[in-house]
Amino acid sequence: MARISKSRVLIMATHGFEQSELEEPLRQLKAKGADVRIAAPEPGTIKGWDKKDWGRAVDVDLTLDGVGVGSFDALVLPGGVMNPDHLRTNETALGIIEAFLKAGKVVAAICHAPWLLIEAGAVNGREVTSYNSIRTDVINAGGRWVDRPVVTDQGIITSRNPGDIDAFVAKIVEEIEEGRHSRAA
Repeated sequence: MARISKSRVLIMATHGFEQSELEEPLRQLKAKGADVRIAAPEPGTIKGWDKKDWGRAVDVDLTLDGVGVGSFDALVLPGGVMNPDHLRTNETALGIIEAFLKAGKVVAAICHAPWLLIEAGAVNGREVTSYNSIRTDVINAGGRWVDRPVVTDQGIITSRNPGDIDAFVAKIVEEIEEGRHSRAA
């Protein structure tokens, strides 16, 4: 059983992430003592999307090529439309998600980020929620879509939108402290 204050969490994103869906989990997890790092395809900064326009930039701690999955306890995937749409065509990003899943580590996706879980083959047969506009995508990938603030299925956490962030982060903390999860292939 891992304590959140001793855990390491990776947030993977690129330009166009939903501002609150990266910043709030980052802030809340750090406030609980977690060591949180941001990984992106390129070094420097990535710029968020805040409601109707570009938002603030966030510093990148490491590039996707530098991610050592064994160094982290959980992976958080912020939504927004652009962010997961770009990452789901990035083989390195998908490889990181698949490695977290295979290792039984916590993987948390909010809003449109379940697109990444679909690409990684992690939705079929699982209960999942997401932003309503990708409901059909989840169902077509074999997921059992439900309309709840947060859903967990074998350590895979999904959430709908920025209004659900507090429940999303609380579930991330709970699942990290629960430990590794065995998953059916």
